[in-house]
Amino acid sequence: MSWSRQPFPRRRALAAATGLATGAVLPSTGASRAAAAPAQGAARAAADVYTNPVIWQDFADIDVIRVGNTYYASASTMHYSPGAPVLRSYDLVHWEIAGHSVPVLDFGAKYDLNGGRGYVRGIWASSLAYRPSNGTFYWLGQIDFARTYIYTATAVEGPWNRLTTISTPYYDAGLLVDSDDTLYVAYGNTTISVAQLSPDGRTQVRTQQVFTTPSSVGILEGSRFYKINGQYYIFLTRPANGQYILKSSGGPFGPYTMRQVLLDLRGPVPGGGVPHQGGLVQTQNGAWYYLAFVDAYPGGRVPALAPVTWTGDGWPVVQLVNGAWGTTYPSPVVPPPPRQVTPMIGVDTFDGTALKPRWEWNHNPDNTKWSVDNGLTLRTATVTDDLYWARNTLTHRIQGPTSTATVELDSVAMRDGDRAGLALLRDSSAWIGVKREGGATRVVTVGGLTMDSGWNTTGTGYELASAAAPGGRVWLRASADIRAGAARQGTFSYSADGVTFTRLGPAFSMGNDWRFFMGYRFALFNHATRALGGSVRVTRFELSTP
Repeated sequence: MSWSRQPFPRRRALAAATGLATGAVLPSTGASRAAAAPAQGAARAAADVYTNPVIWQDFADIDVIRVGNTYYASASTMHYSPGAPVLRSYDLVHWEIAGHSVPVLDFGAKYDLNGGRGYVRGIWASSLAYRPSNGTFYWLGQIDFARTYIYTATAVEGPWNRLTTISTPYYDAGLLVDSDDTLYVAYGNTTISVAQLSPDGRTQVRTQQVFTTPSSVGILEGSRFYKINGQYYIFLTRPANGQYILKSSGGPFGPYTMRQVLLDLRGPVPGGGVPHQGGLVQTQNGAWYYLAFVDAYPGGRVPALAPVTWTGDGWPVVQLVNGAWGTTYPSPVVPPPPRQVTPMIGVDTFDGTALKPRWEWNHNPDNTKWSVDNGLTLRTATVTDDLYWARNTLTHRIQGPTSTATVELDSVAMRDGDRAGLALLRDSSAWIGVKREGGATRVVTVGGLTMDSGWNTTGTGYELASAAAPGGRVWLRASADIRAGAARQGTFSYSADGVTFTRLGPAFSMGNDWRFFMGYRFALFNHATRALGGSVRVTRFELSTP
């Protein structure tokens, strides 16, 4: 993923791609990236067609693999913790969040909101791979242009543990487990390199530049590394409107030749951008698919899936519908799933004693100030008047194209000066919540929380509307329109009984600028402005769609 080097506007005119011919399906490989096990059981079509985006939530910089009959994908999370979610699917269409590869962002105090802030840093485009020889998943990513970290687990749910730190920052890396079990990494921006790791994956054995992007193309990054039918491929994105691929028949270090896969291709999300920066994956019966993301702000970057065929000389071709990435395609033919995946929307009553994988904190939390015990307790962890500095703000992705979050909040243990509620969180934010002042409690809507382009706070917020709190328990609601292509509205309301809701305050405009990268999220928060000691309890969270 690009930082400030983006050479092309993220919202540009979309035109149908040219020069994309239909090719033949490449024969099934014996040395695929994940060295996945053969298909088991009879193949079947899960449904006649699927619709893009296959996930209308913010999952960008996708890496996708298959292990046996299960598909896994990883995505960027920047400053959110835990980082690098692992998605799981049995058909490439229906996905669930299974876990996170990076349990805590222990890359410096700024990721704890301690003397610094890590907004728009942290987990960028990274890589997920599976190594059959030891039955282990590997996650690899660079942090802050300084060094690379590798985490491993024998199950995607975890536990994930740090295997090693490598001094070379493998920018936008793709990890390949070769057919002889050697580990290679493709990485770089414009200048693409390949590194070989030691057999245990802990150190770098060799690195070599293998390709320099022609000036006529511009920037290439977002490497994904494959070995298919004895050929080595590095799949690269041109942010944010193109996809290219390098091919070598001479080994992982090249030489490589380049071909354009797509450029300025009309995408499947109205108002959204060009599908790009994802990965290739092969089904059990030999079919290939490309899982990319589409810029779709204010909601973020959403995954879209398209079938891929191959030319006779071994180049991938995205299958188009009327000259565009299709809104619908025939569903992948796969074995019957062992179970239904867990929906990404619905009700969470915080049962048990742990958060479900759908939740991520804004920076690392203070783990002494929150707990789950058939309900979520948030104790104040920071004294501040700035939500962007407040620790233990818990976030949830918004479901597109429109969705509503409703939270049941018990405020009886709040203290004077405390602020707790439900936010629409990004670099420009607003919230509805409870203020405790002078022993009295009010429900308020607050706007004007803003950051500048360096992610410094420029506005800590001001009241837009208020009402007397209906009691110690209140239901708060935020509705968000995240259709792509323009600023959209969010609205806030509250209730005394969870049935009848009253609108509070004006609509909030959620901007669609790309530079914060992550899309808007719903966020639960509780922070003090005077002294610590207060708490709130959240007994129910519901994410619903019309």
